[in-house]
Amino acid sequence: MIDGPIWTPDPERVRASLFAAFAGEEEYASLHRRSIEAPDAFWRAVWDFCNIIGDPGLVPLLDSNLMPGARWFPEARLNFGENVLRSRDDSDAIVFRGEDRVQRRLSHAKLYGEVAQLAAAFQNAGLAAGDRVAAWMPNLPETVVAMLAAASLGAVFSSCSPDFGVDAVVDRFGQIGPKILFAADGYFDDGKTIHSVEERASIAVRLRHFA
Repeated sequence: MIDGPIWTPDPERVRASLFAAFAGEEEYASLHRRSIEAPDAFWRAVWDFCNIIGDPGLVPLLDSNLMPGARWFPEARLNFGENVLRSRDDSDAIVFRGEDRVQRRLSHAKLYGEVAQLAAAFQNAGLAAGDRVAAWMPNLPETVVAMLAAASLGAVFSSCSPDFGVDAVVDRFGQIGPKILFAADGYFDDGKTIHSVEERASIAVRLRHFA
């Protein structure tokens, strides 16, 4: 049995944290009590502190006496992609390692550019808010780009790993009727290259019945 904390940050790291910046001079116990006694005001303060891009609406919390059942920011309107892509500098946005074969870094500026390019292609293909995009893809930067491009247009994004069999993929994606399908032609697993061209073609054909 472990007695006490496994790790404790040093005081300088605590002072430099976002939590410390939000709390200011307020002690943790006081902040915690405020979050319980006035949760609507507390979470509106969190929204403002985080500089969330969007409209929070007039009601931060509805049905606060229900748990589960409470609804946070029920009138809020925001775009996930817009918030994630707000930074456009040269700092790392994605650091990718694909076993020992692939290594890539994408800066925030590079990520924004690739998402904008794909979002424009989506629009040219007729994708609109509420449409669905599916990805039968490994964990790759391109998968993240596809998700953010879909989100930026208000589309719904769903994904599953390429080691899913054809029937499992069709069962999953058939429920949403995707307008656009991203699919890999293969992937690496435990040092081996797995080809999936035939499975990809079969998935594409079968999903046409759900579009």
